[in-house]
Amino acid sequence: MSVGHFGAGGTLPDADLRSAGLIDADDVATLLSELGYPCDLKDAARRIRTILDNDRQALVVARVGGTVSGLIALDFMYYLPLDTLTCRITALVVTPSARGQGLGRQLLREAERRARAGGAARLELTSGSQRSDAHAFYKACGFSDGTVRFVKRLGDA
Repeated sequence: MSVGHFGAGGTLPDADLRSAGLIDADDVATLLSELGYPCDLKDAARRIRTILDNDRQALVVARVGGTVSGLIALDFMYYLPLDTLTCRITALVVTPSARGQGLGRQLLREAERRARAGGAARLELTSGSQRSDAHAFYKACGFSDGTVRFVKRLGDA
């Protein structure tokens, strides 16, 4: 696998990366809340079950020193304009204590590995306009600015 611009960096040893299971619900709830999406244990378990039941989704947790310190969620989708699969990162979060030490890059390498293995032609993500630190990180990891994204909320859906 080519790691592209996800070069080494930071001081953390390689994390234990694995697909999340229901046992990870408490950690997933904490990490999603850290990302700004409040989530309790019951919600996290339901969300994990939704991913486990869909072979076009993946949720990876990163354990460092026995503690879950990050996660990345992936969605494989058919992209009509290019007639190919795209792998979209729908969530990426690292705990504050693990930031700046290379864990985010390890998670992105794992996303790229899984995207390639799943036949995706590209890896994409979206990031809130206010997350300027995250934007700089993604650019440093080889992502380029894409198109502008517009969102229309549909009530509770």
